[in-house]
Amino acid sequence: MPSALQIQSTLLENGTLQVALADVGIPTPEANEVVVKIEAVPINPSDLGTLFGPADISQAESRGEGAATVLSAPFPAELMERFEGRVGQALTIGNEGAGVVVAAGSSDEAQALLGKTVALFGGSIFAQYRAVPVAMCLPLSEGTSAKEGASSFVNPLTSLAMVETMKMEGHKALVHTAAASNLGQMLNKICLADGIELVNIVRKQEQVDILKALGAKYICNSSSDTFMADLTDALHETGATIAFDATGGGQLADQILTAMEAAAARTPAPYSMYGTDVFKQVYLYGNLDLTPTILTRAYGRAWSLTGWLLTYFLAKIGPDKWNEMCGRVARELKTTFASQYTQEVSLVEMLDADIARQYNQKTTGEKYLLCPQKGL
Repeated sequence: MPSALQIQSTLLENGTLQVALADVGIPTPEANEVVVKIEAVPINPSDLGTLFGPADISQAESRGEGAATVLSAPFPAELMERFEGRVGQALTIGNEGAGVVVAAGSSDEAQALLGKTVALFGGSIFAQYRAVPVAMCLPLSEGTSAKEGASSFVNPLTSLAMVETMKMEGHKALVHTAAASNLGQMLNKICLADGIELVNIVRKQEQVDILKALGAKYICNSSSDTFMADLTDALHETGATIAFDATGGGQLADQILTAMEAAAARTPAPYSMYGTDVFKQVYLYGNLDLTPTILTRAYGRAWSLTGWLLTYFLAKIGPDKWNEMCGRVARELKTTFASQYTQEVSLVEMLDADIARQYNQKTTGEKYLLCPQKGL
C-alpha cells in the first residue's frame, strides 16, 4: 500500500493527549468518490477543538523526528470523566482543504473531476490524501490555486448560514462576536453587499480598526467602559435580535441579551413584570472561552440561548440551498471569501510543541495553513 500520512489525536487513560502521524495508505475511491491529493488545509478553531480539546498545550512536549514525531500534552484530570468516550480513540482532524483529484470512481460525475483542483469538505483532511463523495467537492475556477481555495467551506458557509438563519427565523439584523476574525470579516462583506445591518463585537482597538477599514458601521469594543451603552445604542438603531457568539463562556452572551432587552424597552409599551415581548436569540457556535457561561436572566422571558453548528444547519436546508451557497462561494472566492494566511506548516511541523503553541493561540489576524505535501 502506498504511503499516505494522516494526523491522529488520541487521549490515553493516563490523562495524556498524544498527537502523531499514522500511515493509512492512499484510499481507493468508491463509484461516486474521488481521491484528492491534499495540498492546503486551513487550521480552523473547530479543528483545534478536536485536535487538542482542553489539553494544556503550554506544557506540550515533542519527541522523535520526522514522521515519527509525537506531541504529548497533559489533559485536565477534572475533565477526564467528561471525555471518557474519547479515551483510546484515534481521532482524525480537518474539516476542509483543497488539492488535486488523482483518482476517481466509475461514475461520470467522479470521472469529470479527474485531474482538477477542488476544494473539499467532510473531515479527516489533515492528511496527504482523502477520498470524498463528489458532492463534497467544489471545483475551483481556472487560475485558482489550492491555497486560495483551501478555506472554501467552513468560514464562507458559516457566514452565509448565519445570514440565512437570521432570515429563516424572522430577524432583520444580527450580532456577531469575535467579529474581526477571518469569518467575521467575511460576514461583514456579505452584510455590506446584501444591505443587512450587522453589530460587531470585538475586544481590542486594533480589531475595531480592521473592521472600520472594511466599512463596518456598528463596532462595539467589549474592553471599553462604554461597551454596554454602545451595544444598546447599536441594537436599538439596527433592531438586531439574533446573535452568534464565538466565545461561548463568560458573560458576553448575557451582556448581549441584557442589551437587547434594554434596546427593546426603549420602544414605549405597557409595563410587564415579564419584560418586553421582543424575542431575543443568542446562538453559541464557538468555544474561545472555556469557562462556564454565566447568565443573570435580567431580560424577561422572551429569549433563548442555545448551540449552533454549521453541519446541523446544512442538514436542514436541502440540496438547492446548498448549491446556491456553494455557487456564491465559488463566484466570490477571491473577493468576499478570500482568506489570508500568515504561516505555512507541514504535517511534521504541526507536531512541534513550539509551533503548536503558536497556532493554538487562535490570534486574530494570524491564520495558519497546513501543507501536507511539504517536506515529505
